[in-house]
Amino acid sequence: PGRIMDLALDNVIRFDSLQKLIIDEFDEILNLGFRSQVTSILTMITTKRQNILFSATMTDEVDEMLEEYFEFPEEVSLAPSGTPLEQIEQLGYKVPNFLTKVNLILELLKEEAFERVLLFVNNKKTADLLSDKIEEFYPNEFGTIHSNKSQNYRLQTMASFQAGEIRGIVTTDVMARGLDISDVTHVINVEFSEVPEQYIHRIGRTGRADKSGIAISLISPREEEIMIEAEVLMEKEIQFIPMPTTVEVAVRLLEFEKDKKKQMKFLLKKPKLEGGASHHEKIAKNKKVNLGGPSKTKKKTGTSVNRNILKNRAAKRKKK
Repeated sequence: PGRIMDLALDNVIRFDSLQKLIIDEFDEILNLGFRSQVTSILTMITTKRQNILFSATMTDEVDEMLEEYFEFPEEVSLAPSGTPLEQIEQLGYKVPNFLTKVNLILELLKEEAFERVLLFVNNKKTADLLSDKIEEFYPNEFGTIHSNKSQNYRLQTMASFQAGEIRGIVTTDVMARGLDISDVTHVINVEFSEVPEQYIHRIGRTGRADKSGIAISLISPREEEIMIEAEVLMEKEIQFIPMPTTVEVAVRLLEFEKDKKKQMKFLLKKPKLEGGASHHEKIAKNKKVNLGGPSKTKKKTGTSVNRNILKNRAAKRKKK
C-alpha cells in the first residue's frame, strides 16, 4: 500500500478508470500498520468499482473497514476462522522461562526426526539470541530470517532450506503465511504468538499437501492465557507432555520476562460493542454465503476451574 501511494502521489499511476480493486492478506496489511495508506487509496479512487478482499481471519479492524468503505458487502466463507489442520499434531511443553526454552530446543534437536524445522519467535532480538545459541551447538545447520535481514539474504536462506542444505530456520512472523514451503516436519513456537489467529498460520507451515506434521509450543506462565485464546479459536486443545529430565532448568530471567506490566496486543484491541443502529444495519446489509468447510463441534473437557474461567473469558471476547 505504501508503494502504491508513492506512485499515485507522483502521478505515475491513476485511479480514474479503476473498475476492480483486489486486496490480498487484508487482515495482515492492517496488522502491519498500513491502515492509513489503505484508507487514503480508498478515498482517492472512484466509488463505482468492485472491491474483492481476501482475509485469512475476519478481525475487528477488517469489519470496521468493511462497514466504513463498502456498500452491501457479501462475505464468502470457505472455512471457519481458526479451523485447525487435522494432519498437524499439536504438542506443548510447560517451560518456566526463555533460557530453559533454549535448553529444551537444544535437547530436542538431538533427535534425527527434527530434520526440517521452523522455529518461531516474536521479535528480531530473540530471533538473533536463539540463532546464536543454536549456532554454538549446531554450526551451519540453521538460518535466520526477520525484517532486518536483506531480501537477498532471505531468498538465499529460503533456497538453502528448500534444497536441504540447512536443517531449519529461526524466524519471526514474516514466515508465518504466504509462503509455500514443502516438507516441514516440525514447527516450534519458541514464543507463543501474541495474536491467536497467527498461531494458526504458523503451524500451517507443516502438515501441507496431505502430509502429517508436528507443531510444538513452549509455554511459559505468562503465555498461558493467550494460548487458551488460540485453543478457543480452534476449539481444540494443545496436548502437553512432560519436559525431558535431561533439560537444565534455568533460574535467570531475561529483561523482557521481568516486565510484568507488559500487556499482549490482543488485550489492547478496542472492544467491539454489541447493539446500536450501526450494528443492526450491518447485520441487515451483510449477506453471508458459506461454501462449506469443516463443521465446528464444541469439545468439553475436564480441565481445572481456573482454566475454564480463562476459556469462558476468551469465548466472550471471541463473540464480540
